[in-house]
Formats: sequence, structure tokens, C-alpha cells
Amino acid sequence: MINRREFIGTSIAAAATGSVASSAVGATHVSHAHQPSNGARFRLAYAPHFGMFSNHAPDDLDQLRFAADQGFWAWEDNGMKGRGAEFQEKAAAVMSERGIKMGIFVAADIDWRNPTLTTGRKDHRDKFVEQVKESVEVAKRINTKFCTIVPGTVAENIPEGIQMANVVEALKRACDVCADYGLVMVNEPLNWRDHPRLFLRYSDQAYAIMKAVNHPCCKILFDMYHQQVTEGNLIDNINRTWDEIGFFQIGDNPGRCEPGTGEVNYRNVFGHIARKAAESKREFILGMEHGNSKGGKEGELAVIQAYRDADSF
Repeated sequence: MINRREFIGTSIAAAATGSVASSAVGATHVSHAHQPSNGARFRLAYAPHFGMFSNHAPDDLDQLRFAADQGFWAWEDNGMKGRGAEFQEKAAAVMSERGIKMGIFVAADIDWRNPTLTTGRKDHRDKFVEQVKESVEVAKRINTKFCTIVPGTVAENIPEGIQMANVVEALKRACDVCADYGLVMVNEPLNWRDHPRLFLRYSDQAYAIMKAVNHPCCKILFDMYHQQVTEGNLIDNINRTWDEIGFFQIGDNPGRCEPGTGEVNYRNVFGHIARKAAESKREFILGMEHGNSKGGKEGELAVIQAYRDADSF
């Protein structure tokens, strides 16, 4: 997870323009009317977010339509919970019309500096459970089964094992309010380079927590950008934690932009996920939680082409 509202806007605004390889992504205009498809449906459910295609479609709902025209069939929006019921219902209607699956939104407030769930304090736990309960209603409106959870920062004066037990207990309580609808809380390990002192940072640590919670409504959000920074060895660690992964997110390193701008061989990683998902009869949404490496419409077309290239496994 990035400090999302700041990162995406900043990375796009600051990006330099550059040349873009030609592609079949087609027209650079979108309207409220249905557009003919400009590209084949992607093999995997890569999920853009609001702002990623704003130069082609300034209106948020038209960004959904534009993305569908380019072959995307999933979406994510960290801030969806704060957008209000009216927008949520409109977005859900467009996604239903265009065959887009809604992915994650952030379910509970994140205190980036002070410990919360790691402390074991009842007031922190109760607030968290109440916010997850509210998020169930949001999930129903936007027709998703996924929300993001970040347990907060390290509590320096509490042993690590006790902190883990405190987080497990809070997640178990929240599972009780998720169970009837089946909302899955995907817990995201974050790297310390970008987010110092956050408690959850390793894939094996997340795996141990999920095994302790032992509930289908609590899984791992395997953000490949964060895990590349923290531990690398992506394919091996995906294999090791596979049965507890509920959602993936994408971002190349360094720079946290589209595939092909950094060191990760996303064509190989996506191919591995696709094969393993087919073998286990599972399907995943892969959130495009990154910035655009170039600005303007040209940069947006570069993002689409990057996914065409990486999707050719």
C-alpha cells in the first residue's frame, strides 16, 4: 500500500513525457456512449484505478468505460469508501454494464505513525471492527468481496509475539462481521523503505497470521512491489504463501510504475500466477497500484502497452 492519494497524483504530475511504442489500444477519446473495443480482453484481471486514465477520460465513470474499451475487466479504488453511496451505486452500475469486477477498497483508517491493532487496546480493536462492519455495506453497494487491511505500526514497548497475537485477535473479531456477506479482508505487508515501522512487512509473517486467524474472510494481499523491496524472490514466496493469498497488487521497482520500468520480470510472474491459478481453479484480481512513468495521454497509452507486453506470457 502506498500513501495513496499523494503518490498517484504526484507520480503522474511529475512524470516526464517520452516516446511510446505503437500499439493497438486505439482511440484517445472516450464519451458517455459505448466505445467499440480497442483491444482484446486481457488474460488476467488487471485492475486500474481512478486517475490512471484521466487524460483520456476526465470523468471518473468514463475512466471505467475507457478501461473496459482497452480490454481491462477489473478495477480497484482505495478511497471508494469515502466517495459516498450515490457515487458507489453509479460506479457499480457502470461496472456491471461493462463487465468489470470490483476489487479492493480500504476498509479501515490507517494510522501511519502510531500503533493501533498491535497494542491490544480494546478501543482500537472496537473501532477497527466497527469500520469493517461499515465496509461490509460499502462492499454490497459496489459488488465486491475484497477490502484492504493494514494492522498499523509496531508497538515498541510490546514483544513482537504479543503484538502478533493482538493483531490476530482483532482480525478474528472482524471476521465475525464479514462472514455473512463473505467480505474478505486482505492484509497487506508493506516495505519499510516507504513506510517505516509498520508491523506487517514480510510474506511469511503474513502467512503465519493468516494461519492463526484461520478464516476464509482473512487473506494476504501480496503486493509485488512491496515484497520485491522487502524480500525479493517473488515467485518462490508466492508459492510458499499461495493458499493464503487472496489478492495481488502490481508495481515495478524502483519507481513504482508500470511493468517494464524496473527490475521485475512481470511477464514471467504473471505467467506463473496464471498457470498456478488454473491448476488450483482459482481466479485473482491484480491491482495496478502504481503511478504512470510518463505524463499525459502518451503515458497512459504506455501503461496499456506495458500490460499488453507483460500479458503475452
